[in-house]
Amino acid sequence: MSTSDEPNGSRASEDSLPKGRGRPVDSAKRAAIVKAASDAFFDVGYAATSIEQIAADAGVSKVTIYNQFGDKRALFAAAVERECEKMRGHFSIDAVSAHSSIRERLLTIGKAMFAFLSRPEMIQFERRIAAETEHEPEIGRAFLEAGPWRMKAAFSAFLAHACTRGELSISDTELAAEQFVSMCKGMGDLERRFGSLPTQADTQKRIASAVDVFLKAYAVE
Repeated sequence: MSTSDEPNGSRASEDSLPKGRGRPVDSAKRAAIVKAASDAFFDVGYAATSIEQIAADAGVSKVTIYNQFGDKRALFAAAVERECEKMRGHFSIDAVSAHSSIRERLLTIGKAMFAFLSRPEMIQFERRIAAETEHEPEIGRAFLEAGPWRMKAAFSAFLAHACTRGELSISDTELAAEQFVSMCKGMGDLERRFGSLPTQADTQKRIASAVDVFLKAYAVE
């Protein structure tokens, strides 16, 4: 049995296979594929992950995966999107429409965002992707498009909706989204990446201060 990651033992590169699509698989099977891919990519990184192993873990054939996703990079994007869905719920219109104040909602988002990005597996995953991007820049771009850029767009939409409600006044919501995230992460993000974990008190203080500065700049009086 071939150990190649290409369907039918083809020697073509995983990332250069035709992006055709076969018959759609049921939602449960597709979810199983994406979960298996997400677990593998986060555990060992992109380069060390094989389609063959993902297929085995998901209980499907390699051909099924290629028919549905086209190539390994598209499957990687789907896996990153799956992880980011855990965060994007905090930016929904429903969250904006809650009866809590804009300050309370921003505090909730800041805390959730910091907790999401601070997970050890996320830090490890980002390190691996950064290393692999040195050899394959397309991997880095795929990660940005499927994860950080989509999350920024979702948060930008949250801020835009808050503006229509008369709570905020922002001319460039995408820039404001970047500013808010950067302030919430602060030096704690760098410290964490180099093995110095910020205390819970420091994290809470940083996020609360970020919200206060953000509202001082953008809140409607």
